[in-house]
Amino acid sequence: MPSPIYLLYSLPFTAYHLPYRCRPISIYFVHEGKGMIFRTSRPVNLTTALLVGLLLACSTMQEAKPPNGAAVHHLVILHTNDTHGHPAKFFKYPAPDVGGLAARATIVQRTKGQNKNVLVLDAGDINTGRPESNLFKARPDIEGFNYIGYDAMAIGNHEFDNAPEVLKEQMKLANFPFLSANVRTTQGELLTLPYIIKEFDGFKVAIFGVTTKETEFLAHPDNIRGLVFQDEVEVAKKLVPALRKQADAVIALAHLGIYNSSELGSKRLASEVSGIDLIVDGHSHTKLDAPIVITHPESGHKTLIVQAWKWGLILGRVDLFIQEKRVIDYKFEAIPINLKGVEKRADGAVAYHVIGEQIPEDPELMSLMKPYVDGARILLSKVVGQAEETFFYNGVRKRETALGDLVADSMLWYTKYLGVDFALQNGGGIRADLPKGPITQRSMHEVLPFGNSVVVLTLDGATVQSLFDFIGSISRGQGAFPQVSAGVSITLNTLTKKCENIMINGEPLDPGRTYKVATNSYLAAGGDGYRMLLKALHRYDSSASLRDVVIEYIEHLGGTVKPRISGRINFIDKRTQSESMQEAA
Repeated sequence: MPSPIYLLYSLPFTAYHLPYRCRPISIYFVHEGKGMIFRTSRPVNLTTALLVGLLLACSTMQEAKPPNGAAVHHLVILHTNDTHGHPAKFFKYPAPDVGGLAARATIVQRTKGQNKNVLVLDAGDINTGRPESNLFKARPDIEGFNYIGYDAMAIGNHEFDNAPEVLKEQMKLANFPFLSANVRTTQGELLTLPYIIKEFDGFKVAIFGVTTKETEFLAHPDNIRGLVFQDEVEVAKKLVPALRKQADAVIALAHLGIYNSSELGSKRLASEVSGIDLIVDGHSHTKLDAPIVITHPESGHKTLIVQAWKWGLILGRVDLFIQEKRVIDYKFEAIPINLKGVEKRADGAVAYHVIGEQIPEDPELMSLMKPYVDGARILLSKVVGQAEETFFYNGVRKRETALGDLVADSMLWYTKYLGVDFALQNGGGIRADLPKGPITQRSMHEVLPFGNSVVVLTLDGATVQSLFDFIGSISRGQGAFPQVSAGVSITLNTLTKKCENIMINGEPLDPGRTYKVATNSYLAAGGDGYRMLLKALHRYDSSASLRDVVIEYIEHLGGTVKPRISGRINFIDKRTQSESMQEAA
């Protein structure tokens, strides 16, 4: 297939080459909202494109219409997801000053100045991230979204990280709707608006929200009590046909996730529900270079799926071209928000280079964010320790990590006086690196943003066996993946999905005795699928913040910590099985 063509010429029109794979090249000349189409199945070079454009522009451009006479409407969708409390620019290893609402605002304003039909959407999880957001319950994020002019946001699972009253206040503060068509109360009432319809000059766009049903076990049970999360696909099957009657295009603002299987997440939604033109997705923090295109097996309707990574590091842009209630072409771009590459010079100095363009920050929005940034800095600037090397959080959902060991060991140390046997932390509860150098209160808020307390559970041996059976079934990469304290050694057999060779303080697991387990309040309430912990014979909530416990543990160790692991979690997989067979031979 020939390379994409973008027509650049000082004439009053713009050209787009926007094909699906394996279809003829199309060049669209759009002028004052009216379109002309040049279509060929042969490769076209830039000179030819320019000549065609010049001929068309010099002919009947003022009255230009597609061959069938129907107008082609150009819609721009700017989208984010999983911004997770990152309202101001921040450090992301290895570079400083990336992301931030103020730079994002510049791109949005520029785009709106260049295009008359623009939607700004977010696919959920605005909550839980950096201190300047967490300490103020995402107020700076929502105020920033208001300033930018977001049109709608899906409700993500992390919108339930706080008490229900907090979500209600956030929805009141927002100048845009929080959408979800599949979250209801036990009385059958919708939690919020299921959809909106936006009217543009000559066409309408329906936008509906869906929230992952996984929220039933991802959210803290206290925060979702009285709520029902309906199957996303079943709800969409009923809703989309009605929306197609009211609008020219249908967009799903979905917090579902992108996975390899077409039976999960947004791929399942696109595969089983015909009539969705675009799914703006979130939840899985997926970085895409191009949209995923799903063709409905029965209707043949094509659905585009997009995601914009995480933390506001990129701003997604989708250009849709809509004619007679169908999308005839599209363009996609992932715009980096002041991301930087790093290189080491010969003299040892580090140099950063911006990926893409250096985006200036909107000064008014920077002023709006400043009180929150300054307030967090004052509250969290206290140094509480020193890290000799960086404790990386990458891998906490896949394997034993030094950071996971540190957190789990902190809980074990803090509760040792209660006779606790071991401690358990979910990898998904650890959200950032602990960088080399001074450890501050801010560092711990970034690593552990959820505000959990340390809880001690008394479990019978059968329940502990169920706990490790569940751990064996967890796929690597899920937030439920365990990090365990010193004294625990397990082998995860990925071939059989079993947890084997379970040793607790040098002894095999004994189903006939009771154990005391320290964990965070989220898991103690059955979060992340750990429902067996609800069977505790006794539970004691220490009310001590997990963040504070880790800080006290670091101080107990003398204030300086160094990352190391000790072989607590081992694996049997195809590679290790192959090595064992070779050794036996």
